[in-house]
Amino acid sequence: MEILTPEDLKDKFKDPWIAPYKKVITMVDGDYVEIVEYHPCIGGSEWVVYQYERSSELVEKSKRDGNKHTFLVKIGKSDFDLKASFSAAGIEEVSVNDNEVKVVHAGLAGAGVGAAMCRGMAEGVKRVELYDIGGGSKVGRAAVVTPGLKKVVIGIDDTDTKEEGATWTLANNVGTELSKMGFEYLDHVIVQLYPHNPNKTQNCVAIALVFAVKQNERDRLIEEARKLFKEHTLSEKTAMAILDGIDIPEKLREYAMAAKQSMITVEEAEKTGEELSIQFVEVTGREGKIGALAALGLYNDIKEAVKVYY
Repeated sequence: MEILTPEDLKDKFKDPWIAPYKKVITMVDGDYVEIVEYHPCIGGSEWVVYQYERSSELVEKSKRDGNKHTFLVKIGKSDFDLKASFSAAGIEEVSVNDNEVKVVHAGLAGAGVGAAMCRGMAEGVKRVELYDIGGGSKVGRAAVVTPGLKKVVIGIDDTDTKEEGATWTLANNVGTELSKMGFEYLDHVIVQLYPHNPNKTQNCVAIALVFAVKQNERDRLIEEARKLFKEHTLSEKTAMAILDGIDIPEKLREYAMAAKQSMITVEEAEKTGEELSIQFVEVTGREGKIGALAALGLYNDIKEAVKVYY
């Protein structure tokens, strides 16, 4: 075994068959880890998602968005037999120690190169335990070690008026500003709410902003977001709702679906948030809590999030 940093790998291996991943992020929540990887190719991500879900029993869910692929994996160890084309790559082991996540990847031929070399050069990787380089007919195996971050989702609603503004654009700009402060801005999800709401400004959507943060920086993220929304909102109704961790409670999803199909009161939103121990932040008012909470319930189901119910 050889232990190398991303810079060590770049200095040692300059082969034309290595295409470094752009970034690797891992978030821990109980017995699960969510892995977010930015592949060097756009279409190449689909192959990785397909193979990992087929080959690894540790992988519970996977998805691709452009060159970003996401895996929800269980902490543990699994033996699997690599077979060219059919089970060419996967995850052998996932462990968490001292706020570090270790993921052991294995693959045949080019998949082995990706496991051992390409991932190891990515931003966000602390070090790699290199077991086998791979390539050709050989198996490549490596443990990729990354910081164990925390997932935080911010729901936001009611930042515009009937005359001006747009919640989705302001939310994205706030997310971008927060990324400049060192927070990993992972996603921006538009959630369609009840289109017949007489109080809506126009299209009636709320936004979920998804972040990965260091374990001790969750509160700073929330406060910086509050200040930015407070500075730029055009509404006296702006509010945020905060979801900590990977899991979405079923009751939260049910609330979100109800908010897409019917009128919800602020009191109902507050009651549901209290039952689920979800933090609300009144930026300028209470009314935004309705949509902010709904955005949390569907942030990981973008196809459902954008649907309109008549």
